[in-house]
Amino acid sequence: MKLLASLRQWRPSQLGLKLFVAILSVNVAIAASVFLAVTYSIDRGFLEYLNQAQERRAMLLADGLITRWETQGSWQWLEQSPERWPYIVRFELGQEHRDRPSPLGETQDFALRNSDGRFVIPPAETARGSNGWRWLTLYSDVTSSGNNEAIGELGFRPPQDMMERMESRFLERQQRNLVLIVVSLGLASLLLAGGLSWWLGRRTRALAGATLRLTEGDYHTRLPERGRDELSSLARDFNVLAATLEASRDARARWVSDTAHELRTPLAVLRGEIEAMQDGIRPLNQENLSSLAQEVAQLERLVTDLRLLSQSDAGALDIQLAPMNLSESLKGRLSDADRWLEESGLTLSCQLTPDIMIQGDAQRLRQLWSNLLDNSCAYTQPPGALRVSLICEANHAVIIWEDSSPGVPECELSRLTERLYRVEGSRNRASGGSGLGLSIASALVNAHGGTLSPGVSELGGLKWTLRFPLFIAS
Repeated sequence: MKLLASLRQWRPSQLGLKLFVAILSVNVAIAASVFLAVTYSIDRGFLEYLNQAQERRAMLLADGLITRWETQGSWQWLEQSPERWPYIVRFELGQEHRDRPSPLGETQDFALRNSDGRFVIPPAETARGSNGWRWLTLYSDVTSSGNNEAIGELGFRPPQDMMERMESRFLERQQRNLVLIVVSLGLASLLLAGGLSWWLGRRTRALAGATLRLTEGDYHTRLPERGRDELSSLARDFNVLAATLEASRDARARWVSDTAHELRTPLAVLRGEIEAMQDGIRPLNQENLSSLAQEVAQLERLVTDLRLLSQSDAGALDIQLAPMNLSESLKGRLSDADRWLEESGLTLSCQLTPDIMIQGDAQRLRQLWSNLLDNSCAYTQPPGALRVSLICEANHAVIIWEDSSPGVPECELSRLTERLYRVEGSRNRASGGSGLGLSIASALVNAHGGTLSPGVSELGGLKWTLRFPLFIAS
């Protein structure tokens, strides 16, 4: 089984195989194109170079032969001593001191004939004839007539006829070197394409496998984060997605469990009291009916809060935004809560900047202030203090809501707006409420385009910072 798993791991992926074929094909095509282009360039360019070089050597040799003819007055001296021809050719071409003559300046590449067409120095390869040779007419003004007169013709082998010898000496060597270069390039491309396709295939296969496990519900799946390339960034994003889905699943499970618990408690109380009345243990009087009504009201509030949060999640929260005076809304609700704060043992201090305008819903904002007041009154130990301030800051209305001890540990601050979450971990509704007030407050602030962030208060308790965009009349 381990061997099969290992073989499966080393099996190339489809993407890696396609990348391997693509890179290898492109490199082979480039290498072939370079080979053909360089070969063509060498053939044509070298042939042109030979043409020009041979013509230049022929002109040098022709000048030297004309000078020698003018000194001797005829070609008879050369016909009688043809062994002098190689020396003359090498001397006139400047090769007399070389151990080895140039391939373009060898004696057999030149021939000489006099003005009547008779060879003085015949071509070396007489069997092939001299029809393909080029002939340069030699003129001299040192003649009996005193005019420029043709004294002979210098023949030289054209480069096309020299190519067979040159290919064996130069072209074959260059082409062999070029073949080695192309083969080396092909092998390097093969290694590069293989390594790159294996690396990319392994990364993408790991990502595909992790994605499959994620779709099957395994939210613990994580990818290794190595490097700073796009695949590493994708792996980091994948891990963030997996962590978010895992947290969402856990929150959903906790939400369902907590909701069931919150609903079960008042229902159990109702059922117990109703059964007690049915059994005659408790009388059916106004006092007991009032207790039942309180439990029903508690259930109604909980269901209403749950509905509001579900509407907020769905983006369907019923809210009517219009220009309104935030200062007056907050001041009015705090004034109405004087008795509530007094009964809770809290002293209120306010610093509200007047006439701050925002786009808001008066009813929803009043609900927001009530939830914050309820949280402060429920958790602040009497005698305590509540301090509320409202200022303008960078095109935002900023509300600072602070109360006195007890405080909240910093590690718990980020969880305060979680639904049904209580810092003390108790399900006692007398001390902790339903655990939805701050979640609703956060949803109401978000519905107004604002933010709600917790912090530690200088008074020893909890601080809430609310930011709302200011209304700017056009």
